[in-house]
Order: sequence, then C-alpha cells, then structure tokens
Amino acid sequence: MTGGARRTGRGPAAGPGRDECLAAIARAASADAGGVPVDLLGDYLWLLAEAAVTGRRPRRAELDAVGVLGRRAAEQGVSAGRAVQLYLSAARRLWQQLPQLTSSTDSEVVRAAAEAVLHVVDNAVATLAEGYAAARRELVRREETLRRELVDDLLRGDSDLGGLVERAEPFGLDLARVHQVALAAPRRRLPDTDAAISALEAVIFDRLGDRDVLVATKEGLLVVIAPADTVSPERDAARGRESAGDLGRLMHAELDRLPRGGPWQVAVGRPHPGLYGIARSYEEAREALLTAQRLNADAPVIDARDLLVYRVLLRDQPAIVDLVQAALSPLGHARGGAQPLLDTLDAYFATGGVATEAARRLHVSVRTVTYRLDRIRTLSGYDPNDPRDRFTLQAAVYGAKALDWPRQPLPGPA
Repeated sequence: MTGGARRTGRGPAAGPGRDECLAAIARAASADAGGVPVDLLGDYLWLLAEAAVTGRRPRRAELDAVGVLGRRAAEQGVSAGRAVQLYLSAARRLWQQLPQLTSSTDSEVVRAAAEAVLHVVDNAVATLAEGYAAARRELVRREETLRRELVDDLLRGDSDLGGLVERAEPFGLDLARVHQVALAAPRRRLPDTDAAISALEAVIFDRLGDRDVLVATKEGLLVVIAPADTVSPERDAARGRESAGDLGRLMHAELDRLPRGGPWQVAVGRPHPGLYGIARSYEEAREALLTAQRLNADAPVIDARDLLVYRVLLRDQPAIVDLVQAALSPLGHARGGAQPLLDTLDAYFATGGVATEAARRLHVSVRTVTYRLDRIRTLSGYDPNDPRDRFTLQAAVYGAKALDWPRQPLPGPA
C-alpha cells in the first residue's frame, strides 16, 4: 500500500485504471488539506470505493489500521483539523469520480451507496480522531515528564552541561543566553496545573515574542525560566529592575484571571548568564518567597533585589539578634509595646525621613510621629535623625522584621 491508493488482493475496485484514479484523488485531497502526506489515507479510499459498489462495511482490523494512522498524524505534527480535512476531502472527491453513481437514474442505488459511504466516513474519521487524541495524550505526558526532569536539573545546577544543552534544545531553550527565574505561589493548592501552565505560556510567548521560555511546576510552585537582557554596570541598572518587575507583573496579571489558586504571589530572581545562572536566579526567587512569608509581606510581586539586605542579615543570625537586642529591645518598655515604634521607624526611613509622609502612611498625626521618634531616642539612646545612628536603627529594624520580632521572641544562643 503506497500513497493511499494501492491495495493487494481482489476487490470491486481492483485494476490499474482504478489505482491511478485513487492515487490522483489522494494527491488532490492532500493538496486540499494543505499538503498532508497521502500515506495517512492508508486503505481508506479502497474502503470507500468498496462500500459504494458493494455496500461492504469496514472490518474491525481495517478501522484499527485507521486509528494507527491517526496516531502517526499526531506524531508527525499534523494538526487534527488537517487530518480530518484530508479524509473528508478524499471522500468528497471519490464520490464525484464514481461513474456508476453519477450516471445512475436509480435513486435507491444512489441512496444505498451514499449510506454505505457515509458509514465508512463516519467510522473512519471517528477512529482517526481517537487514535490522534490517544497519541497526543501520550506525547503531552512524555513532554511533561521530560520538561519536569529538565527543569529539576536546570534549577539544581549540578548536571552535565553538554547533556543539558542537548535536552534543552527541543524546548527552544538557549542556555548560552542570560535567563531569570520567576516562581508563582498559589494561596491554595491548584487541582489542575495544566491550565495555569498553558495560560502563562500563551501570554509570555505573546508579550515577550520569544520562544526561549520554559514553564513547569516544582514543589507546588509554578516555575518560569525566561530570557533577560544583560544589565551591566555601564548600562541603566534601573532598567534591569524594571525588566524583572515586568515579568513578575505579567505573570501575576495572567494567573490572577484563573478561577482557582489565588491570590498569587510571584517572586523574580535576578538575571544571570549561563547554565549556573539559572540555578542562582532560582535560589534568589525561592529565598525571596520564603523571606516574604517570614516578613508577612503580601506584595503580589516580589523582586529578589529588594530583599538582598535580608539575605545578608540572616546569614549571621547571632549578630542580627544581638543588634536587635541592643538597639530595639528597650522599646518594649514604651506604652503599647515596641511594635508601634518599630512601624514608625520603618515608615520614617522608607519616606526618606519625612515625618508628614510617614504620618500619612501610618494614618496618624505628624505630632504622633514626632512624639514616637522622641520616645525612640530616649529609650534606645539612638537618634533616628543622626546619620551615625540612622544606619544602626535601620539595620536593626530590618533584622526585627526578618526575625518577626516582637511578635516572636528573639532566638536564644545556639
């Protein structure tokens, strides 16, 4: 059997002339379907011809062969629509080439032939679609497994470089480029991650115009590995911050549209070059998410750059505990405890030492802010308006937030 037009054995459609006719129909149907290979027709045209002449219905084995062709179409990357179009076009063209029917005046003969042909078309197309769908499901499962394994190895950063380059190529990932990793954490467990992955892939490919993107899941988080422009010291560093924010905001906006999983929190690591840069960016994004949770930060998008100071502080926990103890623990003697005074310091530093803006953020009067600053100076011995003391107090405030003090007691000696 070649070209969907030859069949061994005897039958009502046998003969050299009929072979040539069916081959021509197969080629025309292939052209109608956008160049789909004629081999995907198999014995389908013969089944139609026999049904039209004798009324014979296809056997189970013949339909199973059509299902195999459906699987082959999926494996070759032929769309389901074009595969079905091939079969429908072949049936239409064959019907037009049956002389005993086009010239017949017996309506009963034509009706019986049409019924038999339509039965073959119905069963063949349904079987073709079933085979196609089964193959697509297997391909998706296989690709998802390969994708997950690739992402795990990329984020771990300790795999064979040559092997990873080869495995990344089918996914369009160029490991020589600069990449950044973003993680999306749902508030509630997602029952179906496929919808979230598909949504992210569609919007990122559309907005970034770049196929060099990988979306997968890891430990309950959605992972996006995306290309990023190299930001050198000579270039505008602010643009690097904006790019990271762009990816995070793009992801959050799309995920927020999903009916389940929200509210989402997205953390974006800094861009780094090469294979090991992906693992480094992932660690930054993961630490940013964990730090945001410790700080009870509810910001929808977190840039790892903004939390670098907390990473530095937490690397020497005994030192930061000592700093908080020395600089801030005396604030616990104030009426209402230390928390209002810490909030005032945080807002005051965040606004560049502008009391009116700090008061607006805290929803209190300016007089309240200045009173609290005076109490901090009296109780701690550090003046928030003295440049030498401000750094100490601000570092201590960062440390207190990282340690969740005073809501949690300070850790004791190791």
